[in-house]
Amino acid sequence: MKNEEQTRFLFGISLSDRPKWKQFLICSSGFFFGYLVNGICEEYVYNRLQFCYGWYFTFVQVFVYLFLIYLQGFSPKKMVNPWKTYVKLSAVLMGSHGLTKGSLAFLNYPAQLMFKSTKVLPVMVMGAFIPGLRRKYPAHEYVSAILLVLGLILFTLADAQTLPSFSVIGVIMVISALVMDSFLGNLQEAIFNMNTETTQIEMLFCSTVVGLPLLIPPMVLTGEVFEAWNSVLSRQQLVAAMFGICYFKLPKAYD
Repeated sequence: MKNEEQTRFLFGISLSDRPKWKQFLICSSGFFFGYLVNGICEEYVYNRLQFCYGWYFTFVQVFVYLFLIYLQGFSPKKMVNPWKTYVKLSAVLMGSHGLTKGSLAFLNYPAQLMFKSTKVLPVMVMGAFIPGLRRKYPAHEYVSAILLVLGLILFTLADAQTLPSFSVIGVIMVISALVMDSFLGNLQEAIFNMNTETTQIEMLFCSTVVGLPLLIPPMVLTGEVFEAWNSVLSRQQLVAAMFGICYFKLPKAYD
């Protein structure tokens, strides 16, 4: 495992022969670049193309993830944890992604992004209750997180008065996604603590495979499975933008 952990690739190019500081610089720069491109593509899809089918988009995203993971050479034979380990993680992961994307039908993109950026507070709170973690933070860290949330509230109040694409339904959806995010980060850490040989790629592969069937009921109940499919077929630029989002979101799938 140690040799495997020391081997790093970027777009199929090995970085292992470079000094660690160069590896860090290249990887961190690539992360921020991917984050930037992902944000541009997301705003284009949600605001310009008005495509806000969250459950369908998450369904497509899962298949793109599995395809990219396959190209990395990962297979179930390399798993170090049983499938049942990822059931709870899969449920909150798919729920979080579906609600986050679906909320953009009711919220503008900047407001949704501001909500998601405050997930540090629910993650900190939930960390004290997850078995295997029971994590406690210094008081000043809780104060910092609360101040961040207060800033969000002020932003939200101003945004609600100036932008028409602001709805209470969207707020409820994105808050529900934040609740699931609070479980997501802590469950992920608990799995890593339970078995130190667990890799990030295994966690992403297993949680997407297990979570895939969970996306079908909400897609059918909301009618997205047909509406979104027709929308994708009628606009080719939508396909390219969706793939760009999925591709550049992969490095931060568990951010």
